[in-house]
Amino acid sequence: MTGFDLDGLTTFLSRRSDDIVDLVVDHLVVVLISLALAAVIGIGLGIAVRNRRFARSAVITASAVAITIPSLALLALLSPVLGLGWTPTVVALVFYSLLPIVRNTVVGLREVPVSVLEAARGVGMGSARVLLTVQLPIAWPVILAGVRVAAQLTVGIAAIAAYVAGPGLGEYIFKGLSSLGSKNALNYALVGTVAVILLALLLDGIFVLISRFTTSRGLRA
Repeated sequence: MTGFDLDGLTTFLSRRSDDIVDLVVDHLVVVLISLALAAVIGIGLGIAVRNRRFARSAVITASAVAITIPSLALLALLSPVLGLGWTPTVVALVFYSLLPIVRNTVVGLREVPVSVLEAARGVGMGSARVLLTVQLPIAWPVILAGVRVAAQLTVGIAAIAAYVAGPGLGEYIFKGLSSLGSKNALNYALVGTVAVILLALLLDGIFVLISRFTTSRGLRA
C-alpha cells in the first residue's frame, strides 16, 4: 500500500464525492432499517419474557451466544440462502442487534419499583395499561441505551457486509484492502474507515438527543 498523500486524498475526495455520499446514505439507510426491525423484535421479546424466568434466561442466553458468531461466517452462511446485497445484510444486522435491546428491555422493565406497580394497579389500571403508561416510560432510558449500543454494533458490522455485496461504506474498505500497492488503495480504505467512524459518532449524538427529549425530566434528574 502506498504512503499517505494529502494532495492525492484531496483529489480522490473531489473526484468521488458523489459516490461517497451515495455510500454513506446507503450505509445509514441499511443501519436504520435493521435497527428499526431489531427494536420491534427485541423490545417485543423483552416484554414477552420479562416475567418468565426460564424463557427470559433462554432468550438472553441465545442472544448472547448468537453474537459470538463471527460476522463473516454468518454472512457466508446467509448468502447461499438469501443471495447477495441488502437482504443478508439486514438479517445479519438484526441478528447482532438483538442482545443489547432484549437485555436492556428486560432489565429496564424489571427494575420498575414494585410499589409503583402496586399503586398503578390500586387505582384500577389493567396489565396492558400498566405496561404502556407506567413500566415502559420508566424503563425507556434503559431500553434506549440498549438500542444505542445496537446502533454502534450495526454501523461497524454493516461495513463487513460488503463481503456479500452489501450496501454502504464497506465497499471502499474492501476495495482498498483488495488493491494493496495501488495508487488509491490507502485512500479507499481510509475514506471508508473514517466515514464509518463519523457515521457512528453522528448516530450516537442523535441518540443522546433522542434520550434527552423523550425521557421525562424526573427520570433525567
